[in-house]
Formats: sequence, C-alpha cells, structure tokens
Amino acid sequence: MPYQDFRQFLDVLRQHGELIDVNRPIAMADVGKALKHAYKAGGVAVSFNDTGTEFPLVCGVYSNRAQALLAFQTDEKGILQKVLDGLDNPIAPVMAKGSAPCQEVVLTGDDIDLRRLPIPTYSPKDGGPYITPGIVVSKDPETGVPDIGHYRFLILGKDTVSFSAQPFHRFGKNQLKAQKLGIKPRGALVIGVDPILAYTCQVQVHDQTNDWEVAGGLRGAPVELVKCKTCDIEVPATAEMVIEFEVDMDTTVMEGPLGEYTGYYTPATPKPVGRVTAITHRKKPIFQGLLTGEPVTENHILKQIPFEASFLKTLKRQFPTIESVSVRASAGVSFYVVISMNQRFAGEARQVILASMSSNIRPKWTIVVDPDIDVHSSSEVEWAMAFRVQPQKDTIIVGDIPAGPSDPSIDDPKLARPMRTASAIGVDATKPFGKPFSEVADVPGWEDFAMPELEGR
Repeated sequence: MPYQDFRQFLDVLRQHGELIDVNRPIAMADVGKALKHAYKAGGVAVSFNDTGTEFPLVCGVYSNRAQALLAFQTDEKGILQKVLDGLDNPIAPVMAKGSAPCQEVVLTGDDIDLRRLPIPTYSPKDGGPYITPGIVVSKDPETGVPDIGHYRFLILGKDTVSFSAQPFHRFGKNQLKAQKLGIKPRGALVIGVDPILAYTCQVQVHDQTNDWEVAGGLRGAPVELVKCKTCDIEVPATAEMVIEFEVDMDTTVMEGPLGEYTGYYTPATPKPVGRVTAITHRKKPIFQGLLTGEPVTENHILKQIPFEASFLKTLKRQFPTIESVSVRASAGVSFYVVISMNQRFAGEARQVILASMSSNIRPKWTIVVDPDIDVHSSSEVEWAMAFRVQPQKDTIIVGDIPAGPSDPSIDDPKLARPMRTASAIGVDATKPFGKPFSEVADVPGWEDFAMPELEGR
C-alpha cells in the first residue's frame, strides 16, 4: 500500500534508523549547519522538535538513496522498473469526500503570518529565509491541466513572498499565459506530502501532462485531492500545510541569492511578488525544510531516480539494447550521465551519445559503457575510461548547444537563459564492436565460494 501521508513516511524512516530527533532548541540560522553535519553522516533525516515556534521542522527526508527506496517501497534491483511501470500506467486523482486533513485549520486575512513558521535562513549569504521543499500546484489557464513542481520561496513579510520560476518551467509558462489572458496567476504551495509526490515533481514529461495522474501511477493508487479555499486549484488532502497565493506580475523585487543544485550561488534577480490569500493546515502540523547547495543534498537525490527512469524510457525507444543509466547526483544531476548498452552495430554508441546530448536533460558529459560495467560504480566506469578509450577517436565534442540550467561555467552568465549555449562531450568507453579485445582478468566462480569469516564486515 502507498503511504497515506507525510507522517506515515516519517514513521517508516524512524523505524529504519533514517530519522533522528533533536529535542534541544535550534535557531533557524543554525539549521543549515546541523543539516550539513547530517549530510556528511550519510544523509540521515532530522526532526527539530524545539524550533522556537509551535511547529516542529523536519529536514533531510530525501537525503540518500536508502530513503528513496523506502519512499518507493522497493529495492535497488526493482526501483527503475517500478518507476517505469508507474509512468506507463497513470491513475487519475479522486476528490476527497467530506473534510480534508489539510484544511483542519484555515487562516485568512489578518490571521495570515508566515513569520510564525520555522523557516530557516540556511546560510548568511542567502537572500533571507526560504521555503525550499514546497511543491507548487498551478494550472494552465487555457487547458486547466495541473502541474506540480518544486520552486524556492523567499519570505518577504507576513503575507508576501517571492519565488524563482523560469519562463521554461511549467509554472512560469502558466503565469505568462494568465498574464496574456488578463488573469491574475494563482498557485498553492504544498508542504509535507506522501514522498512519491515529491519525486513526481522531477519526472520529465510534456507540458500537457496531468501530474496527478503521473503521481497516481507511481503510487499505484489515486491521489486524493481537495479544492483550495481561495483559488480554483486542487491540492493533496493529507498535506501538512497549504499556502494559497496570487502573483503580482507587475511588481518585482530582488529575489536571491540562494545556493542552487549546482553547488554555487545564483545571484539575486528581479522576480514577481506573491501575496498569500490563505494558509490551511492540519492540527499540529509538521513543517519541512531542505538544504540545497553543494552536492550531494536532498534535491539531488529527489531528481536522480525520476531523471534516470525518464531518461532510460526515452532512450530505449530508439535504442532497445540500452540496459541501464546513471544520472550522477554528485554532478548536480543531468550534467553527467553514464549509459550501458549492447551495441548492435558499429557506431551505435556514438548515436546514443548524440541522442543523450539532444535530450531534455542536456548532459555536459555522456559516457557509454558495455553491460559488464556497473553504471553506478565510479571505479568501474573509470576502469572503462582508462582502458577501453582512445581519446582521439572515442570522444565527441559538440559546441553551441543549449546550456544546462544555472551552469556557472557558461562564459556569459548574464545572458538570458534562452540565449545561453554550451558544449558537451561524449566518450565511447565500449570495447570495439566486432573486434577482438583483451580478456578481463578475474576469478571465475568467486560468487559461489563461501567465506563465512567475512560476514558482517
């Protein structure tokens, strides 16, 4: 059975030693420091239970691969196939019957005050306190198709925020469409959900995809929704908190800086203002935080599995003998990919490299290896790079292609994003097709030889 809510997932994390409680007081300015310790210790989640507010703050629930496997309720062998099966079998959402937990408390007007929430300023160089794990729900104003995605929200005051949504993001596109139609854009920022909804946000799909159906497929059960109080948007009925807002596209403020997924700060730039119209939440809600910045942090693990599954699904349509892919979290996700395949003909690995470069992921580095190489093992990939590659003939460098988002190595970062171009490199680290190659020196039958003396090490 899928998780019914955020709390059930937290219980499972505790049971598996993936969530610890901090009961001593924590200042919001110290949360980032504490999380950095947690990341260095393997990515354990942390519940800060004395935040100086009436709300606990839980962070790090997507910080490592083990937590991701618990979220999908599977193991490493089954994760990609489970995601692929879910993507192939979408399930429509259902509306909640009766009252919804996320609306047990409804705050409007003067009762709205974002400053009552435990929202960290993760680093002194950040533009201010940020809500980083929230999921924005918006709709295409022309078609009504809903979208969910992660966007950072800077707290400006008791009922005002600013946020970063680029024109090529679906939320950004929905805002621009609404503005052209003379409609005030609206959205809902959802915090504390069944973890599969967070992973759904990272799945690469076309703009007219109903994301609730994708989430339903990945959960294996429909998402239960409820209509917001002040806007025509549906949100998960069991969410911990929902912040409903409208966007003032004519008023901008400097939003940023904030450490991004690349591990570097993005500078402050003018962004629109959001005005909160309602806050609804469960009784005694659990708030959530997420530290971004130098890999590996939560947002990298969140992206990794959905990116790998989406990327594999796209490539296998054209290249059915591709066996597995790895989209490296340590490279910010999407900038470095490794693909294993059985070549059917000479040059096919080079075709895969070019297809990878032209994909929506926009990798800067693409490495193609034989199936005997574990794409998730850096040492095995480096072995293939060292001894199955002659750089002069096995590399491809392509210039003047669209740059990956927020890449600090772009020559002129002041250029508008649609104008930024970059180069990409591909390495064919497969053995030459149809030609003899040196035999691998290994010890046959070692897997079946018992060594009980090593158990537990």
